[in-house]
Amino acid sequence: MTSAQTSPAAIAPSSGDRRIAALDVLRGFALCGILLANVKPIAHTGDPLGPADGSSSTLLHMLVDQRFFPIFSLLFGVGFALLMEKARARTAYPRSILLRRMAVLLAIGLVHLTVLWRGDVLTAYALVGLVVLMPSTWLPRRVVAVASGVLIVVSVTLLGGWYSLIPGLLLLGSALTRYGVTARIEGYGRGPAILGALFVAGAVPAAVVQWQAAASDPDGRVFRIAYPVAGLLTAGAYVCAVLLLLRTPLRRALTTVFTPLGRMALTNYLSATLLVLAVSRLAGGSDRWDTGTVVLITVSVLTLQWIWSVLWLRRFRQGPAEWLWRRLTWGGLHTRSSTA
Repeated sequence: MTSAQTSPAAIAPSSGDRRIAALDVLRGFALCGILLANVKPIAHTGDPLGPADGSSSTLLHMLVDQRFFPIFSLLFGVGFALLMEKARARTAYPRSILLRRMAVLLAIGLVHLTVLWRGDVLTAYALVGLVVLMPSTWLPRRVVAVASGVLIVVSVTLLGGWYSLIPGLLLLGSALTRYGVTARIEGYGRGPAILGALFVAGAVPAAVVQWQAAASDPDGRVFRIAYPVAGLLTAGAYVCAVLLLLRTPLRRALTTVFTPLGRMALTNYLSATLLVLAVSRLAGGSDRWDTGTVVLITVSVLTLQWIWSVLWLRRFRQGPAEWLWRRLTWGGLHTRSSTA
C-alpha cells in the first residue's frame, strides 16, 4: 500500500479526470513573463541598481512589469474554485481540504520568502486564500463577482495595484469558474477576439499615460493609477491573444512550449529563484545587468526548466512540488490529478 502511494501510478490521473489544456498553457505563459520581470529583483542583493539601458529597458518594462502577475493571480483563483468543486464531490468536508491546501502553501511560501527571496508571492496567495477566498465559498457567485470588481477598483484607484490586486483577482478567478467560464474557456466563438480588441483599445492609451507619467512624475497619482490599469488591460489582451492562437495551427507549438512549464508551475516558480540566485553568485554584477543579459538569463533558465519538466512529466503527471502540495492537502483521502 505504501509503495503504491508513492509510485508514478499514484501521481497519475485517471483517464476520466481531464485537465483544461488552455489553463496549463496560460500558466506556463504567465510563468515565463513573471520570471522575465523578476530576474533582476531576485538577483539583486541590496546594492543600488545600475542605470537602465535606455529604450530597451523601457520597452521591457511596458510589456512585462505587472502584465503577467495578474494572469498568474487570476489562475490561482481559478484553481481554488476548481479544487472546491472536486472537494465537494469527494468529501463531506470540502473546506477542510481548502484550509489544508492554503496552510501548506503558506508554509512553502514562508520558507521561500525567508530563505530565498523576499519578493515571494505564494505567501500572499495563501493568506488571501485563507482570509478572502475561504469565506467567499459561503457567498453566492454574484456577490463574489461584484466583490472582485470592487476590490480591483479600490486597489487601482487608492492602493497603486501590485499586491493589493491579489484579493480582487483571486475572487475574479473564482467567480469565472463558478459561472462556468473556465470550463468553456475555449468555446466562446468570437468572444476572445472582441474582448481582446477592447483590452488593446484600453491598454494602448493607458500605457502611453503610464509612460508619460513615469517621465514627469513617477510618484504622482496619475502614474499610480495608470500603471496597474495598463497592466491589467495588457494582461487581459495577452490572455485573449493566447486563446485565439490556440485555435490556429500554432496550437501545437504553444502547448509544446508552455504546457510542461504550466503543469509544473509551482516547482518551476520555486526552482527559478534557486537558478537565478546561482547565476548571480557565479556571474556577479547583477546590479549592472542590462536588458539583453536579463533576457538571456530568463531564456536559459526557462529552457533548462522546460527540458526538466518534459523529462519529469514523461514518467509522472505532476511536478515534485505539486505532488507534495497535493499529498499534504488530501492526506490519506484517495485523489487524482486534476485541473486544480
